Amino acid sequence: MEVFAKYLAGIDNPDHRARTEEILAWVGNKFPNLEPQIKWNTPMFTDHGTFIIGFSTAKHHLSVSPEEVGIAHFADEIAQAGYSATKGLFRIPWNEPVNYELLEKMIEFNIQDKAEYTNFWRK
Repeated sequence: MEVFAKYLAGIDNPDHRARTEEILAWVGNKFPNLEPQIKWNTPMFTDHGTFIIGFSTAKHHLSVSPEEVGIAHFADEIAQAGYSATKGLFRIPWNEPVNYELLEKMIEFNIQDKAEYTNFWRK
């Protein structure tokens, strides 16, 4: 995904870069109708101009943001996966497996929940 090339090139740790690239590619392949974008120096995917999910790298984890509604809706599953969370994101530690089933559910939830939504973010 060319749109993410510059962002990925800026990740110094090669393992973190490969993991981030793998997750972004998985989203793009699993949800080809979503538009990959960089906004606010953050890789994200949108649907008809509305935010669906975003990612950002940190020293010890990859942050995943499905918006506050997504975090609240999946709070139990996030905890069961062993991920820590704030009201707006959850963290996948670099040394932990990615729960792709949970990611898929979150993305599908946001696509359906925001199907008629016209703003970028929920209000």
